[in-house]
Amino acid sequence: MKHDLTTDKPLKILGVDPGTNVMGYGLIEIVGNKPRILHIGVVKTSGYSHHYQKLRHIFERTNYLLQEYKPDELAIESPFYGKDIQAMLKLGRAQGVVMGLALQQDIPVFEYAPLKVKQAITGMGRAAKEQVAFFLKQMFNLTELPKELDATDAVAVAVCHYLQKKNPLAQAGYKGWGDFIKKNPGRIKGL
Repeated sequence: MKHDLTTDKPLKILGVDPGTNVMGYGLIEIVGNKPRILHIGVVKTSGYSHHYQKLRHIFERTNYLLQEYKPDELAIESPFYGKDIQAMLKLGRAQGVVMGLALQQDIPVFEYAPLKVKQAITGMGRAAKEQVAFFLKQMFNLTELPKELDATDAVAVAVCHYLQKKNPLAQAGYKGWGDFIKKNPGRIKGL
């Protein structure tokens, strides 16, 4: 179900920064085209030694978050390419658990690359986690944010999704202005 930002109905977006040791989450609500943070935190799996136990804990906590906060949409950060293929596989499994739960509950899922999230928040695709947290603190006029940067990264994913929804090119399914011009040659005058 596509949510229309022009209505007065609040939109709740759950942002997730997946991880097998620490998974960040942040719930934002859009009211009157203005976002505000409702809840922010992390799910830690350090008490579990086996990878499958960690996945089960992620499953249980994510299920709780979805049931408790009833988000309209879920925005999740996609895994980035790394040298450790085993870590990538584990991260992909954690991401799959979260996505599967949301889809099972008819919550639309939107995935964003880390560079896109950082670009949306700071204007720099290679920004550090601390810079992302600083920009969010300024954006939401907060006195402090949680110490866990995975939590602020999750809020950043949710805000990135909100900003994408406001972007008319993204809403129409275009990959950029070049794609728009290619698919709509008659709409561009004077070229």
